Amino acid sequence: MQLRNSAERYGAISQALHWITVLLVIVAWVLGAFGDVFPKGPARTAGLYVHITAGLGVIVVLGLRLLWRTGNPPPAPEPTVFGAWLDHVARLAQLALYALLIVAPISGIVLQFARGDALPLFGLWEIASPWTADRAFARTVKGLHELLANALVILASIHAAAALIHHWILGDRTLARMMPGAR
Repeated sequence: MQLRNSAERYGAISQALHWITVLLVIVAWVLGAFGDVFPKGPARTAGLYVHITAGLGVIVVLGLRLLWRTGNPPPAPEPTVFGAWLDHVARLAQLALYALLIVAPISGIVLQFARGDALPLFGLWEIASPWTADRAFARTVKGLHELLANALVILASIHAAAALIHHWILGDRTLARMMPGAR
């Protein structure tokens, strides 16, 4: 098993951090978008706790990804019939994904504090809200948080669709390089 990235493919650590991020984003988004279907009480509280924990996990894993990437650059993009301009578009999309992976969870933290609620940190401790509850501010932040989370999921879906297009239509190894066990 190759841990580090090579010129041809992503290593196991980069792959693991990528797919953990995918899983955390899906869990956080589903619970955020559909958490209201849980009955009020312990079930909804547990759903919110898992949602917050997944969002915090996204920040932690993204930090690890960026740290790992500084000493372990990714392989060069696969050449395509579209040339270098597609590489520039992909790089911009990747930067936008990274930005949304940071700002969406941070807006969730601000929302939690705007409600006057403590922020649970992985069940280990809590950070008390630095503010008193402000319903109007919380509503505004909630709208922003939902917008950012939806933008993240839409852009991530486009990213996934582009990988599938690379694989099935362009016939290159873009997707295979990020898949564990692919050759």
